[in-house]
Amino acid sequence: MIGIVGGVGPLAGLDILTKIIEETQAQSDQDHLPVHLFSQPQKVAETAAYGIKQTGKNPAYAIVEIIQELERIGATSVAIPYHDAHAPLIFNVILEELKNKNSRVTILNMIKETVKFVKDQYAGLTKIGVLSANCARNGDLYAGFMEENNLTAIIPNAELQKSIDASVYNETYGIKTISSPVSNRARQELLTFIMQLKKDGAQAVILGGVEFTLAVPDKESAGIPNIDPYRVLARALISATSPEKLRPL
Repeated sequence: MIGIVGGVGPLAGLDILTKIIEETQAQSDQDHLPVHLFSQPQKVAETAAYGIKQTGKNPAYAIVEIIQELERIGATSVAIPYHDAHAPLIFNVILEELKNKNSRVTILNMIKETVKFVKDQYAGLTKIGVLSANCARNGDLYAGFMEENNLTAIIPNAELQKSIDASVYNETYGIKTISSPVSNRARQELLTFIMQLKKDGAQAVILGGVEFTLAVPDKESAGIPNIDPYRVLARALISATSPEKLRPL
């Protein structure tokens, strides 16, 4: 069974569940895979704040409790569809705690899976833009894994990052405020940001947050591929549990 830690980003949990269904080869409803989405936002401390300031309670411990619940009901492969939860301060504690508790569940790392996907599916591309909210950018989540795979991360400069954050958090038009559907202003701004990353040398762009995949569902923008980590993670979960069910690319 696939397990999803929801609530860390409520929309992200729903988004990856949808993509698991879309990426599964099925001829009927009964052909789809068993998935348990466990969303308990009230339990998990703010991961972005902890990742930046390192103050308060580490959300890793609440996430571990949720993973253990998923394991108890039969989950064998689990994912946390939220970028900030993959910051080493959080993710490494999750892995260590699960090891100490003798957990046998497999935890997929969304950042690693995305970089591997880029390397495998876009051979020849070496400069990859990363569009993300500030914590994921400051946490340098992708750059290290990219370097290990001979890829270069193209990161927005500080001025551009402020504009990106506004498109997500602005109380009037930001995606956190208006998400269904996303405001036209936020979408148009994000398309402009992707164009700027392309000008800075990016040959593809990772949409490093569910807000960005909601606003820009297109497979390409500005003539370069958009990489959706949530779809990548959905495919990795299917592959880890029932590879014969994975829809071909």
